[in-house]
Amino acid sequence: MIYIVLGTQWGDEGKAKVIDYFAKDFDFVVRFQGGANAGHTVYVGEKKFVFHLIPSGVLNKGVSALIGNGVVLDIEEFLKEVEMISRAIDVSGRIWISNRAHVVMPYHKLLDKAKESQTTNAIGTTQRGIGPAYADKVDRLGIRIADLFTSKEKLREKVKLAFEVKEFLLKNYYHIEALPTIEEMTDTLMVLAEKIRPFAADTEKLLQEAHHIRKNILFEGAQGSLLDVDFGTYPYVTSSNTISPAALLGSGIGSPNIANIVGITKAYTTRVGEGPFPTELKDELGEKIRKSGNEFGSTTGRPRRCGWFDAVATRYSSAINGIKEIFLTKLDVLDELDNILVCTGYLRKDGSKLDYFPATLPELEEIKPIYHVCPGWKQKTFGIKDFSQLPANAKKYVEFLEVLLGRKISYISTGFEREDVIER
Repeated sequence: MIYIVLGTQWGDEGKAKVIDYFAKDFDFVVRFQGGANAGHTVYVGEKKFVFHLIPSGVLNKGVSALIGNGVVLDIEEFLKEVEMISRAIDVSGRIWISNRAHVVMPYHKLLDKAKESQTTNAIGTTQRGIGPAYADKVDRLGIRIADLFTSKEKLREKVKLAFEVKEFLLKNYYHIEALPTIEEMTDTLMVLAEKIRPFAADTEKLLQEAHHIRKNILFEGAQGSLLDVDFGTYPYVTSSNTISPAALLGSGIGSPNIANIVGITKAYTTRVGEGPFPTELKDELGEKIRKSGNEFGSTTGRPRRCGWFDAVATRYSSAINGIKEIFLTKLDVLDELDNILVCTGYLRKDGSKLDYFPATLPELEEIKPIYHVCPGWKQKTFGIKDFSQLPANAKKYVEFLEVLLGRKISYISTGFEREDVIER
């Protein structure tokens, strides 16, 4: 059984809880793209775990967590996470990193910060060096995990080749003088190499063998589909493909039969960073939803922009992913609202209607949402585990979203605990 579970909006849909919820039925959980720019938070009892790289399903005993070749790895961040998890559970022999994954280097972070702070058109990145690391990968200047286990001389040559142009750029264009030396970075990598050696493996081989003997594999997406570098709100996107086909490219498992692709969808919409957001609420109501939903980034702490559910955008992302089922999260955040609006279409500047998500930035910035008003339920849904016990208007809201998306909402999250889920 192979599942792909990912977000259908601009990220922060509650993926970590969903992955943790499903993981008990799987042998492997695989992260296939992104880097330490993704924050996944899981609550288990009184304990809170924040993941940036390691698949959050690792909290389930017996589950092996793999970081695939499609990930760009911040080694020091990875080691911090291993230490955090090890204080709670034994993860010996259960965490693996692809030898083919690329390493986020110090100069990647410096470039990311410099670009964001010294441009008039900031993207709103997390400044974790993800974009520059992927740029080096495509430019064939990347340093991979496997490179760390070669000789110091060979590693030094790779660092020198990758750094020489960036050093000139950082000094002469961005005017940054405090730069690491090639020797310092090489020495640091040699030390880190020994720390991560027990985790490094040909993870594609592990997955291929696991699939051959019919093990259950769960692919965990990071960020959200509307941040995909090809299909998202370009250029306000992340640096990798976040949609379901990337699970195969970022893991090397081949082209197996996929049992299910589950789209995690928040009952309203949020976005972090810059970029178009047609249904954004820039008023007291938006602030109320932010506070009620605790909408602050787990990676940066930045407040998330909040708005109404956008059925056009979510229907589009469901289609490009091949979503089969929806896992709706944070329904309880809407409990106190008198009315809840849902965007069912867009209105162009010339007055014509649009029912498909636009490809260009000018179109996205000009469109206005067409809203349908749903009556609120004004009752507590937090912690409910049976669909029949939901207030009538809450059930109607869920069923209305199903009609708009053309997919069944099979699961509903009604709280942050692992068990706060309605299965339909």
